[in-house]
Amino acid sequence: MVVYVSKRAVVKTSLLAPDVLVFGPSRVGEGSILDRGVVVGYPTRRSIRGALPWNERLYMLYDEVSRGAVIGRNVHLRPGTVVYETASIGDNVETGHNVLIREETVIGEGSVIGTATIIDGRARIGRNVRIETGVYIPPETIIGDNVFLGPYVVITNDRYPVSKRLKGPVIEEGAVIGANAVLIAGVRIGRGAVVAAGAVVTRDVPPETIVVGVPARGRGGLEEYRSKRAAWEKG
Repeated sequence: MVVYVSKRAVVKTSLLAPDVLVFGPSRVGEGSILDRGVVVGYPTRRSIRGALPWNERLYMLYDEVSRGAVIGRNVHLRPGTVVYETASIGDNVETGHNVLIREETVIGEGSVIGTATIIDGRARIGRNVRIETGVYIPPETIIGDNVFLGPYVVITNDRYPVSKRLKGPVIEEGAVIGANAVLIAGVRIGRGAVVAAGAVVTRDVPPETIVVGVPARGRGGLEEYRSKRAAWEKG
């Protein structure tokens, strides 16, 4: 069991479990918890290959080439979470177990990232976003504040794979995406819109609109959705 913290890192918390690795000029804020097996500042393939050949222990090489990540205050990274270099995580963020956050991703304060979620780099995630278990978020995705993504939502960024153009969806503030929904590359989900569970969204969804089905089509408005939710909550 080992805790490895780079000499270049600034770590303002003592809440580090065994087998934590902090590489490069990473910064970890006060009160943050790094659970067992968490890695912060993991270098990209380009960084690693650019440093070959090497003769030292692998994690020492990773430390040398890493550009570091930023972890805010009172963050809780649960076991197995890996945060790549150049990622930035705001205050009061929590991850589930075995979460992957790739390079150049920005996550706003107060957001929750569910177990086994993959954020595949260069994504922008707003404040107080709730992402449930097993969600996939590709590069170039933009997610606004107070968005909810249900379990196993899949977001895509290539409409005609394998093309040379990647365009992630934009999910505006307050939108709700139901479990197992699929968002096709480049769509925009409007402010406060609702995508039903299992829907496949192939075109833009206007604000405060409900869409269902494959492909997703409009069904009712936000007031109808809120009424049904209130009735459900009352039992």
